[in-house]
Amino acid sequence: MIDKGKLAEIVGTDNVIFEGRMLEEYARDMSFVPPIKPVCVLKPENAEEVSRIVKLAGETLTPLVPVSSGPPHFRGDAIPGASGAAIVDLSGMKKILHIDRKNRVAMFEPGVTFSELAAAVAEKGLRLNMPLLPRQSKSVVGSLLEREPVLMPKYHWDIADPLACVEVIFGTGEKFRTGAAAGSGTIEEQWAAGSAQKEAAGPSAASWYRLIQGAQGTMGIVTWASARCELIPALEEPFFIGSANLEKILEAVHWMIRLRLVNECLVLNNTNLASITSAHGHGDYTKIKANLHPWILFFNIAAYDFLPDERIIGQKEDMLELAQRLGLEPAKVLAGISADEFLNIIQQPSDEPYWKLRHKGGCHDIAFLANYDDISGMAQAVNISSKAAGFPPTGLGIYLQPIVQGVNCHCEFTLYYNPGDAAETARARNLSVSATRELLSQGAFFSRPYGETTGLIMDRDAATVNALKKIKEIVDPLHIMNPGKLCF
Repeated sequence: MIDKGKLAEIVGTDNVIFEGRMLEEYARDMSFVPPIKPVCVLKPENAEEVSRIVKLAGETLTPLVPVSSGPPHFRGDAIPGASGAAIVDLSGMKKILHIDRKNRVAMFEPGVTFSELAAAVAEKGLRLNMPLLPRQSKSVVGSLLEREPVLMPKYHWDIADPLACVEVIFGTGEKFRTGAAAGSGTIEEQWAAGSAQKEAAGPSAASWYRLIQGAQGTMGIVTWASARCELIPALEEPFFIGSANLEKILEAVHWMIRLRLVNECLVLNNTNLASITSAHGHGDYTKIKANLHPWILFFNIAAYDFLPDERIIGQKEDMLELAQRLGLEPAKVLAGISADEFLNIIQQPSDEPYWKLRHKGGCHDIAFLANYDDISGMAQAVNISSKAAGFPPTGLGIYLQPIVQGVNCHCEFTLYYNPGDAAETARARNLSVSATRELLSQGAFFSRPYGETTGLIMDRDAATVNALKKIKEIVDPLHIMNPGKLCF
């Protein structure tokens, strides 16, 4: 175990916590992962302190679990996977280091939340390509590292986007910079030379960011990241399309993105749309859901500084022609919900309490990637698994997010349940496993495995597991970085 006095020398006495009640808060989250209490919580304030913590942990073989977001947590990745672990809480590292409007990139530390960064980049005329309604305490770095899908597939060029470069402290205690940031000199010297730390690949031919993303802290601790931003449009005009036919909705999505007609573009089932709008003060959940189509496509047409009116008109004409061909009807208002109001909702983090918790108090996500042609069958398979588990399909929220220029889709099934009801909680837990098994058999790709189903997912790809273990031996030879997660 790390000596308390040595830890205090690194981060200060006030930033070393051994008090029991505080440790209990880090021992569990809202997932089904069994709780394990850490031995202490450390709150570093800069990269140098993080490096010293990692080196000291290596001397005593103390497991380290990095955490950057505030509670509530949902996936079990921030719960220690081994006894005797120390939590490295990065939420106090809140510097926004650089915003470059010309190159549309921002650099920030892991404690910066979406509310904080969105406000800062907006002052420069920029907007974040955000995930759907992140909670107020969500770290932007944490979201980027977990590859959470973003709302504008038009500006999503690679699965890693909008992440650009990172500075990471590996399990050896060594500092490493990826992408364009790996160039010579300090970051300040790079800025002076005109570098923007926007290119993710590198150094050399390697794409190290791909090994750090999705690693759940098992490779190292990221101390800052840079991310691509987008310009704030001069004009925006959002629409809904409701339908009982998911195939038609997905075909509309395909063509709208292929023709580059839309910015924000996502599909929700009526359960999720009602949950979001009722959570943001737009009426009663049950009444809203009863008046909605089973599937709702939301999209936003945007124009920028040059000829914005003409651009909006042209894009609307193309969109209406496409909708007419598919037999779909765009609307500005759906079941009393204004498209303009909904756009304003999703361009901000969620109100408190977090929108997924307002309906029943608990939730569990099953998230994977799929081709458009497979989504309807997979949704039916989850419904069948839901009935078999005794979990009502009406309690399933579904979110479909086109990604990477619309070439495939992030699918997210949210199981809403009452955590105070042991039987209902057990049904949700059983469904999470049975549905994952069925989806795997149908070709779903789980790029972000968490919790109990991790073994089911990782065991299907022995070659990738072996490659990851080889990388782990290089960057964390003592295996102190979040052991027990993924295949480690």
